[in-house]
Amino acid sequence: MMKSDQCLPPTRTVTPKVLYYGTPVVLLTTLNEDGASNITPMSSAWALGNQIILGLGEGGKGLENLRRHGECVINLPDPSLWEQVEALAPLTGTSPVPALKAQQFRFEKNKFQAAGLTAIAAQQVTPARIAECPIQIEARVVDLRMTGDPVRFGIIEVEAIVVHAHAGILISESHIDPLRWSPLIYNFRHYFGLGAELGKTFRAEI
Repeated sequence: MMKSDQCLPPTRTVTPKVLYYGTPVVLLTTLNEDGASNITPMSSAWALGNQIILGLGEGGKGLENLRRHGECVINLPDPSLWEQVEALAPLTGTSPVPALKAQQFRFEKNKFQAAGLTAIAAQQVTPARIAECPIQIEARVVDLRMTGDPVRFGIIEVEAIVVHAHAGILISESHIDPLRWSPLIYNFRHYFGLGAELGKTFRAEI
């Protein structure tokens, strides 16, 4: 039986300027033409098994790099790294800066230095990992297609190859402790960490 409208919170039809309604932040590393690694901060990413779907706007260096060299590392920062993430936010690795970005972004070749982050070698892909991120996922592109009009986005499917995690958040080699790992959340253009645990799904193994 449906509840009476009088028992439910009132709602209104709205037109949000953005739909970043609360997703984990990713620092995506990709390979530049000169062999250096670029960092792209993003929050449009989700996993299904060992496949991860990434969403990147056209005109950015990350998408350009993935089109040319189909490897990346999906680095997941925790809430302590939000200031480093924000230091990257107004930067682009594309020069000259695309007209669409010119008013808000500036070119930066060495984003690791700009954000105070440490590049370390990956095992099976060429782009660098970010040492400070508690989870680092090496991946290869499986599919890339464009969508959207007039603003275009790349929808990229990648396959996870190697997963690295800081020892301090591990229970075992196959389990990350959800009480010690907290992703940085991008919620309507504000940064948050997780709150207290509310419960667990019936499929949780720990």
